[in-house]
Amino acid sequence: MAKTSALSPLAPARFPDLPVIDGVTFSTIAAGVRYQGRTDVMLAHLIPGTTIAGTFTRSATRSAPVLDCEAKIGGPSDDAAAILVNSGNSNAFTGKGGVQAVDAITAAVSKACGVPQNRVFTSSTGVIGEPLPYERITESLTGLTTALDAGGIEAAAHAIMTTDTFPKGAAASVDIDGKTVSIAGIAKGSGMIAPDMATMLVYLFTDARIDQTELQSIVSAGTDRTFNCITVDSDTSTSDTLLMAATGASGVDVTGSAGFATAVHDVMRDLAHQVVRDGEGATKFVEIQVTGAASDKDAHTHAMSIANSPLVKTAIAGEDANWGRIVMAVGKSGAAADRDTLSIRFGDIVVAENGWRSPNYNEDDAAAHMKAQNLVIGVDIGIGSGQATVWTCDLTHGYIDINADYRS
Repeated sequence: MAKTSALSPLAPARFPDLPVIDGVTFSTIAAGVRYQGRTDVMLAHLIPGTTIAGTFTRSATRSAPVLDCEAKIGGPSDDAAAILVNSGNSNAFTGKGGVQAVDAITAAVSKACGVPQNRVFTSSTGVIGEPLPYERITESLTGLTTALDAGGIEAAAHAIMTTDTFPKGAAASVDIDGKTVSIAGIAKGSGMIAPDMATMLVYLFTDARIDQTELQSIVSAGTDRTFNCITVDSDTSTSDTLLMAATGASGVDVTGSAGFATAVHDVMRDLAHQVVRDGEGATKFVEIQVTGAASDKDAHTHAMSIANSPLVKTAIAGEDANWGRIVMAVGKSGAAADRDTLSIRFGDIVVAENGWRSPNYNEDDAAAHMKAQNLVIGVDIGIGSGQATVWTCDLTHGYIDINADYRS
């Protein structure tokens, strides 16, 4: 059985209180997809009229469930819908058998829940390259459908975990013309995190009424500013999936609402940060702020180069204020930079400016800052107005311990 990691030192004190979202019910079961005695399947049932948007990994080797979801996004929304997720096996790199497994699962969910098959969305996460024993899932559907409960979202968050050390949830509400719209979300992710849309799955639910095109626009924009700005290990999963379902049960139309879009973004950012805080072996949460780049795109490139550098991440793990490694990461990124305009800070401590060590730099102050669990690294490229913020974690021996025997 895969090694179970101790609770991340960056974990929140407890799972948050998430609101019940009218129009969606949840259930979970231990189907034995890979491990016995471990909840590993979750089902969400959504009322007719629910609109669904999504973003997915751009991996060239993405899984059969991802390809199936991509094909269904943007379809009609008059009917009920369902989302089924299993952990333990990613159903990726499984050829025609993977497609057959998705077809079998979606057909079985369709029959059990009274939902059209083209409105059944599935995700799988876990080991790559092993056939999915989908019969264990389809045989569990009677138990899943009879146990559907509006208050089951926390159990669903547990069911989708793999190497995660804690379940991830977040919520927000927004007032629209005196009426409240609620948003709740869950996520899993700990390793293989460098989304290009981490192994990462995200499910968001709201009782707002909104058409699919606008919901998709909000989800895509939010993904770019949150989940596409995190990294644990620079590896993009074959299975990354984010789905957002708007049931419309509140009767509140949020079309054109900036407040609703902001609330969705806030939930996404909260969940994205939790994924980084649960990075495999992580002991530090790191925010990297890049300013003064030639463009926002260049700023993001610089920031991710820093965030993904093993040398930077191991220095952070060792609480070493080795700002030379930041210089290295900027230089190798491929984005425009000028050595003689570069400035670097750790928190409020300026360690380098205008291409040279700051005359006021004090090693002891920088070393003291590096001992904190939450760190900020600021880099000003000094050649433009582009800016970006990304989030990462340190790289410790714990990452090796988890991944060296992941399949055993």
